[in-house]
Amino acid sequence: MENHIKLTILTPEKEFYSGEILSLYTESNEGRFGILANHVPLISPLKPSATTFTELNGKELKAFTSTGILRVHQGEVEMLCSACEWPEDIDSERARRAKERAEERLLHKDGVDLKRAENAVLRSLMRMKIKG
Repeated sequence: MENHIKLTILTPEKEFYSGEILSLYTESNEGRFGILANHVPLISPLKPSATTFTELNGKELKAFTSTGILRVHQGEVEMLCSACEWPEDIDSERARRAKERAEERLLHKDGVDLKRAENAVLRSLMRMKIKG
């Protein structure tokens, strides 16, 4: 039995990460969950989250992952995310402004897609949390 997993994180623009890992933790609408070697097959929607994973050398990495889909199959994890960023690539000021705009839309609900505005707030909050 293998003690590692192949992880691939893809966004519409690029392959964000590809490598062998020991574990992965992320979040779906059902809550936070982890993936270890020999995990059962799974498909899960993803919500904006601080996704963490541990490489074979023990180094823990953290990234912002937006909405998407996670698939576990035959020792591989594939994450298809609308956006993914390392903490050092997050623009805190941009995230703060996006949060303010989304909150303003939520206050004035006329003609606003509430779910989209709520997701925008969540994405901004997660980016700001990851950035620190």
